[in-house]
Amino acid sequence: MSRTLFRHKRIWTSDPSSPWTDALLVENGRVVAVGSDARDGRADEVVDLPGALVMPGLHDAHIHTEWVARDLAEVDLREARSLEEALDRIRDHVASSPAGRPLSSGRWNSNRWAVQVQPDRRALDSVTGDRVAVLDSVDGHTVWANSLALQRAGITRDTPDPVGGEIVRDADGEPTGILRESAQRLVDPLIEGPDAEPLRPLLERCQDWLLSVGLTSITDIDGEDARAAYLAMHQEGGLRLRVTKCTRDGDLELAISEGRRSGQGDDRFRVGPVKFFSDGALGSHTAHMTEPYVGSMAGHETCGIAVTPYPTLLERVRMCLDAGLDVITHAIGDEANRLVLDAFQVMREQGHRGLLRIEHAQHVRPVDIPRFRSLDITASMQPSHCTADLDLADDIIGPRRLASYAWRSFLDAGVRVAFGSDAPVEDPNPFYGLHAAVTRRRADGHPIGGWRPEERITLDEAVHAHTVMAHESVGRHDVGRLRPGQLADFVCIDRDIWELESTDPMSIRDTRVQQTWVGGVLAFEQD
Repeated sequence: MSRTLFRHKRIWTSDPSSPWTDALLVENGRVVAVGSDARDGRADEVVDLPGALVMPGLHDAHIHTEWVARDLAEVDLREARSLEEALDRIRDHVASSPAGRPLSSGRWNSNRWAVQVQPDRRALDSVTGDRVAVLDSVDGHTVWANSLALQRAGITRDTPDPVGGEIVRDADGEPTGILRESAQRLVDPLIEGPDAEPLRPLLERCQDWLLSVGLTSITDIDGEDARAAYLAMHQEGGLRLRVTKCTRDGDLELAISEGRRSGQGDDRFRVGPVKFFSDGALGSHTAHMTEPYVGSMAGHETCGIAVTPYPTLLERVRMCLDAGLDVITHAIGDEANRLVLDAFQVMREQGHRGLLRIEHAQHVRPVDIPRFRSLDITASMQPSHCTADLDLADDIIGPRRLASYAWRSFLDAGVRVAFGSDAPVEDPNPFYGLHAAVTRRRADGHPIGGWRPEERITLDEAVHAHTVMAHESVGRHDVGRLRPGQLADFVCIDRDIWELESTDPMSIRDTRVQQTWVGGVLAFEQD
């Protein structure tokens, strides 16, 4: 096997015993020596790496790449600041897209509109003509559908709310076009049929983007179509990212029948955990809280939605662990987190040792934080959610005492924390997440000093969560550090973020990747 010596004056290894080096010797995709041992070893090729700093490739522990990929081809409503602006963008997209193709995605965010009103089907009807429109909210927990979509899905005033969901209705009892949580599944078939754009070329385009921002590994949360596309890419040599592929709740029986087990696969594609939902999202007022939201919608109090009833969650989690499948469960509200912890505690008491994660863990009762450690549960968190939601959290949670986006509190309690983006809810650029974790400030600097600054963490801790812990949270221990025996995944960046941590932490967010290497092979290079 040929050996390559990679040289750079400043290489961060993430190895506590030797955090910095200036050389890596790589053979067969793995680091075999560092520092003087690397320089003194036999090398068939020498590569001088560019940039101000070299660091391990980052792992996004929670990303929806099918959503990201399809969003690239759909209307983008994230920056719309009013219903009127959103409708103008939809109208323009309809005019430029193939006739008859359903409209999906969108990522509208009515919490950012000048008038924070929930949209309805009639407004959408005015710009969509004779095509189906099913537009996701930015958090993916609410759909805005037009009248044609409701009609084709058979949703009427007499349609009951599904378990774990809500068909929002007007004062006369008619559906408004807003579907929350599991009610979204009623219109999914309308945008997943033969008219949908093929996924694989979109995923290949998405892969290029992720590599360009320094991601070398991902834990993908989407469904069987994404799994099939990734497997095809891998079989044909086109998969350059490392992918740990989750299974959705609805596909659990299929996964068990096929004999899937978490950890199966190779160092490029692996079977991951099964994903469940306990609740919804803060912006959709569907995160499950112990107390009602401040200023709840529609003039009535709400504590959110228990998307998966506790007895069902307990049964499904047990099925996974009995079958050798690890479990991750979405929980944003404090009541949702408590219930998931209760379910996981039952599993531990029954002797199940599989890997368990809680996704997001955004708002947690302080008394529940130590339970993560005692039950050996990873908190899989997304720092950019904090900076995106800080005003919203203040507005609708109010002054109640909760640990919110509490990375410092989790780490101080000895809890394992893994970082990701939840893209496309947030941008997948991991340097945005590192910036948020270190500063707790938005790109514009708000708020000065950071939101709840006592929960800031160090750059070392943030990078560890986005590399080593992200990998370990899905059972991988051979990647994330640049030391002998580890996979040679690393990125070259244009600034020394460790120097910036003390001098100009706001500029961490502006980091640009110059090269990305996966297994010692160049996977991306800036033009």
